Amino acid sequence: MKIKKTAFNIVDVFAEGKYSGNQLAVFRNAGHLSDIEMQKIAKEMNYSETTFIVSGKMKDNGYDVRIFTPETEVPFAGHPTLGTAYVILHEFIRKPVKKIKLNLLAGQIPVSLKYKENLIDKLWMKQNEPVFGDTFDSKTISDVLNINADALDPGFPVQEVSTGLPFIIVPLKTLTDVREARIDQERYYKLIEKTSAKAIFIFCPETYNKDNDLNARMFADAYGIPEDPATGSANGCLAGYLVKHRYFGEGPVNIRVEQGYEIGRPSLLYLRAEEENGRIEVHVGGKVFKVAEGEFV
Repeated sequence: MKIKKTAFNIVDVFAEGKYSGNQLAVFRNAGHLSDIEMQKIAKEMNYSETTFIVSGKMKDNGYDVRIFTPETEVPFAGHPTLGTAYVILHEFIRKPVKKIKLNLLAGQIPVSLKYKENLIDKLWMKQNEPVFGDTFDSKTISDVLNINADALDPGFPVQEVSTGLPFIIVPLKTLTDVREARIDQERYYKLIEKTSAKAIFIFCPETYNKDNDLNARMFADAYGIPEDPATGSANGCLAGYLVKHRYFGEGPVNIRVEQGYEIGRPSLLYLRAEEENGRIEVHVGGKVFKVAEGEFV
């Protein structure tokens, strides 16, 4: 009996070079794998997410893609969207194009490709319009993060935001506050029993690299991800949050966010967002680098 093999690529997303950013395994032509097999592979890879391109052929002008964390399938995630689009470009399309659409559980997400001297430079995704949910008191969140309540910036709310996957966005004052944050497991799981969001995204205006605008960290223990080096979906939520609450004042947001420094995987995400006629449009971008490829039996 012939054993069916599934090719895969490993890429670094939101990276300035190889071995930085958020690593991603992308399985190609994986439609023959069962849900259970996909989940087991994602757990084996032990990355924050693993993606499966169902087929190299388009459906509804896009490519069917499924995203799994080590613990569960998720409707949308940022770095898997950009990393998978990069693999689709190089493995299926194999010529420069301006846009690739991914059919995810959360809906169809368009990815724009920008080139420099005929080489791919950055990939950008337009996320769903942000939806703003509950706000939380500083004491509840500071207890979950094991920091003092006065570490939170009182000028802005702690709020649940979603562009397809919900996050609790937490504004902190300093880089020291961000570095010292540690999840209290008991309080964390007690909190997320009552919330749609199962992940916490913290940020501050101080940065390790002076060229960047914000520093951020993400905790998602419920998804099997204690900390993520780069989170496109959370940064999309952050971009919408920054516009809604006028974090940088009136007008659009066009910034660089660093993430992953605390776990040795420095990452860089580019955010653009603006509000027009009461609607907020969010774009998240970054670079992708191929690291390896192989076959799964």
